[in-house]
Amino acid sequence: MKIALAQYNYHIGNFEFNTKKIIEGIEKAKAAEADLVVFSELSVCGYPSGDFLEFNDYINKCYKAVDEIKEHCSGIAAIVGAPDRNTLRKGKPLFNAAFFLENKEIRHVYRKGLLPNYDIFDEYRYFEPSVTFENIDFKGKKIALTICEDLWNLNDNPLYVGNPMQILFEKGAEIMINIAASPFSWNHGYTRKKMLAENAKRYNLPLLYVNQIGAQTEIIFDGGSMAISSSGEIIKELNSFDEDFVILDHDELDSQKGILPDTKADDRNKISNIYQALVLGVRDYFTKLGFKQAILGLSGGIDSAVTFAIAAEALGNQNVLGVLMPSKFSSDHSLEDARQLAENLNSPHYIIPIEEPTASFELQLEPYFKGLPFGIAEENIQSRTRAVLLMALSNKFGHVLLNTSNKSEAAVGYGTLYGDMCGGLSVLGDVYKTDVFRLARFINQDKEIIPENTIVKPPSAELKPDQKDTDSLPEYDILDKILYQYIENRLGPSEIIQLGFDPNLVNRILKLVNTCEYKRYQTPPALRVSLKAFGMGRKMPIVAKYLG
Repeated sequence: MKIALAQYNYHIGNFEFNTKKIIEGIEKAKAAEADLVVFSELSVCGYPSGDFLEFNDYINKCYKAVDEIKEHCSGIAAIVGAPDRNTLRKGKPLFNAAFFLENKEIRHVYRKGLLPNYDIFDEYRYFEPSVTFENIDFKGKKIALTICEDLWNLNDNPLYVGNPMQILFEKGAEIMINIAASPFSWNHGYTRKKMLAENAKRYNLPLLYVNQIGAQTEIIFDGGSMAISSSGEIIKELNSFDEDFVILDHDELDSQKGILPDTKADDRNKISNIYQALVLGVRDYFTKLGFKQAILGLSGGIDSAVTFAIAAEALGNQNVLGVLMPSKFSSDHSLEDARQLAENLNSPHYIIPIEEPTASFELQLEPYFKGLPFGIAEENIQSRTRAVLLMALSNKFGHVLLNTSNKSEAAVGYGTLYGDMCGGLSVLGDVYKTDVFRLARFINQDKEIIPENTIVKPPSAELKPDQKDTDSLPEYDILDKILYQYIENRLGPSEIIQLGFDPNLVNRILKLVNTCEYKRYQTPPALRVSLKAFGMGRKMPIVAKYLG
């Protein structure tokens, strides 16, 4: 049986676009004489659709799209993902479903049984879990069709009480197909492959897996669809971070030699994968919103330099405007580094000094600040002056402002609300500072794009004389380790201290993280590249007191 895997990039709610793409995939598979073509989870409407799923009109459009798609399923069958109404009187109004289309009809509807409700996932908000599962008879074979999480209960996952694949296997399944919307995080690739391979081995059946590709606001899907033999070897893996299409002969999968999941791949490819994910995230954010050009402040520091380079790769060098806004505290080398970066990328840049507008604000406030020493208020005036200028240019020319804050700074509140924390999209908001340095080295691997001085000089906000980040924070290699244990691993202060960190430092850092929640609540969406990013996947109370 020849089966096509169609790994495509969908646009949430853009039914005309998604339907056209799916139909093109069907026709491409049909021309290659495939028997079946498989698309990813909720491909008809895009994943995640959020509260659009609560609109009756939205669901009607899903059904209309499925009806249009099925008309092209003559001489070939197709599997597409779409919501399906729950016609029972009880439960949630929808199922997360996969439609099996053949002979211009809906032959079978498989409904997802295991609904993830952790981190960024919120499927119980919209969907009812199915409790009945049947194989699909096609070409003399029984197909066990499952949706993403349905394969994630191999080892009695405490989140779930059932195992759809086990039920299908006991009913005589001969082919395993899983359609998914499994998002990227740099340390999730091996876990995903290992889980898929273990399914293939447990049931002694080849597995075809189709994942979504593309970015939907902050969530990035990396693709990596694959075919796995019954021995758990990866026979074919589709591209990551790009659309791909392949036709495989299912009957020949077990006769081919493949590779086992690589336990070290996530660590070895971490920075490369993060870079590709961020480029895709920026590109899709602009493309799907209909924007073409970006603007950001260039300080001469490493965060703005890395953000600038990623945006230039995603959008084109001429579509990213860098604005240098030196103050009386800006060093000459920072200004030169920023200018050199823009020239290395052949990107447009402006130089707008902020000393005069900052002085104007200070003059207006002088009667109220009289007699008080220079402090954070005056430092923040500089940052907010820059934000005013950037937003004025953004409004005038239609550029989207990119935020350049990294995860380390965002975690401890080392940034100015309504100043350097503003923007339409945070590119590095889920990247720790230590990894920002690694990204800079990766960007420079073939030639110097980011000036070497930007990478090696001590980080500084340059809002007061001789300022360095370490005046307020520990060295980033220490800070990031503490933050990782608290944010990603969810360890409390006593547990982190037991790992050997200084108790006073741990308590100070964690207190900063907790008390700055109100700041993060008001910042732009950050492209997600870890298993626990700030934003929709980390829900913390603002008014709370917790130190373990």
